[in-house]
Amino acid sequence: MKKITDLLTETVSAAFQSAGYDAALGSVSVSNRPDLCDFQCNGALAGAKLYKKSPMAIAEEVCKSLEGMDEFKTVSAAAPGFINLTLSDSFTVRALSEMSGDEFLGVPQCGKGSSIVIDYGGPNVAKPLHIGHLRSAIIGESIKRTARALGYNAVGDVHFGDWGTPYGLTIAEYKVRHPDWPCFKDDFDPAKDVIPDIDEKEMNEIYPYASAKSKDDPEFKAESRQTVVDLQNRKPGIYDLWKKIKDVSVESVKRIYEKLSVDFDLWYGESDSDKYTEELVKLLTDKGLLYESEGAMVVDVAEEGDKISVPPIIVKKSDGSSIYATFDLATIIQRMKDFDPEKIWYLTDKRQNLHFVQVFRCAKKAGIVDETTELRHLGFGAMTGPDGKPFKTRDGGVMTLESLIEMVDAAALEKLKDSEYISGSKEETAHKIGMAALKFGDMQNQPAKDYIFDVDKFLSFDGKTGTYLLYTVTRINSILKKAGMSYESAPKITGIYTTGERELSLALLLSPESVVRAFNEMAPSALCDSAYVIATAFSKFYHDNRILTEEDEQKRSSWLALCALTGRVLKSTLECLGIETVENM
Repeated sequence: MKKITDLLTETVSAAFQSAGYDAALGSVSVSNRPDLCDFQCNGALAGAKLYKKSPMAIAEEVCKSLEGMDEFKTVSAAAPGFINLTLSDSFTVRALSEMSGDEFLGVPQCGKGSSIVIDYGGPNVAKPLHIGHLRSAIIGESIKRTARALGYNAVGDVHFGDWGTPYGLTIAEYKVRHPDWPCFKDDFDPAKDVIPDIDEKEMNEIYPYASAKSKDDPEFKAESRQTVVDLQNRKPGIYDLWKKIKDVSVESVKRIYEKLSVDFDLWYGESDSDKYTEELVKLLTDKGLLYESEGAMVVDVAEEGDKISVPPIIVKKSDGSSIYATFDLATIIQRMKDFDPEKIWYLTDKRQNLHFVQVFRCAKKAGIVDETTELRHLGFGAMTGPDGKPFKTRDGGVMTLESLIEMVDAAALEKLKDSEYISGSKEETAHKIGMAALKFGDMQNQPAKDYIFDVDKFLSFDGKTGTYLLYTVTRINSILKKAGMSYESAPKITGIYTTGERELSLALLLSPESVVRAFNEMAPSALCDSAYVIATAFSKFYHDNRILTEEDEQKRSSWLALCALTGRVLKSTLECLGIETVENM
């Protein structure tokens, strides 16, 4: 099914052509003045320059070609040359009926047959997830789900940081604390020697301790660097301990992501791309791109016209070990072999923007991907406290992601403590409401911007919140239940009877546009905006009409059908945001 703006563009383009003008001028967009019309076309303004003619004259000619068409209730030209379009009720009903009967609810399957790999999450082995990992996880999950809603074969990769400096530091500190472990003996035998179980609490404490220690202890720092080399050479004992640490880390991280309803298709790490580093170095060498600089092997990626300095990308450090850029380039080789995707997208905080400029340029320059492969990075802003500084615990420390989830869950449960409408587990319902509040509170903002974390505001039943949206869905559930019908058994929409109903209908017809925009702009905020507009339009429609007690059976039946479609669209939009709905609250 085509988007409403695409359908209208086809009609208006034909009218431009019929009037003797270029059909490309007929592009239709949502009106900037909804008080005047539903949609607009500004093509006459551009046509004036092409045809040396008044834009109003062109607009009036096109309007004449559109007069009497079933799609429009009114068509008019407005100075200095806008074409204003208002949909007819009959066309609106047909479009809603087609949308209701479409398994994708009108969302175009423009990604069908295409693959995209989305790299998000970015946890590190031996380090607990903290609140800095929230945005990557939930924004990335939403973009992946949105891609799938558009028909893409979307692959989500957690891309563990597991193969560089932090693991040299971690293992070196383990050696200090547990020198008797067999993995640190020169004669370690993986076939018979057993490494003791890893204590998760100690593991999470070791890296920050070792990192701080390396700043004041040159000998320890040198030992950790050698450990990185040993690890990347898969030295027995060191490599086996690393595997055990990684297994514990993965289980810990999976447990927390599950609470966020964040799910990855691939649990690859930098280590999985290590086998492609030799191929990478050979490729760069064969193309004459790799050269030595201060002991390191680098590639120039600066381009004429750069407004900032873009330094060479380091592929191998002076000690021969690999770094982030090496792994990212090798991972692109791996992804092209495994999935041959048209797009590879990355989500990290915006401080890594320059890093990805270097990586993408190098990948293109080396021919790892061709010019048609889209490499794209979304750098997001920070979650801050009311003071505008990074959100902290009460004692000023970095809050773990698990603690944040527990805090939001507890606040949601407190909100529900007096509710008599919840069936089933109140704790489970509170968790879903808490996660809806947390996710919507985050994703309603433009990703690149910082935002203030305010759990009380996010959990409000009024205003633009995830809680309000869940409440709207439960209200629709209640209406359908009282009417004795399900979403599947809902009747057909047969007419437009009120102004509020018309506003809701238009919001529903525009919802597929928001899915496309959210994907193209890597901005789940477009979905949040659409869901909120639909919810507020439904609230007005609900308050203005006695749906269940309406005596006109045709009107009542049509209204119930509109309720069902609204619920389905809201649920589908929230699904793209990674938000689970609740039956009642």
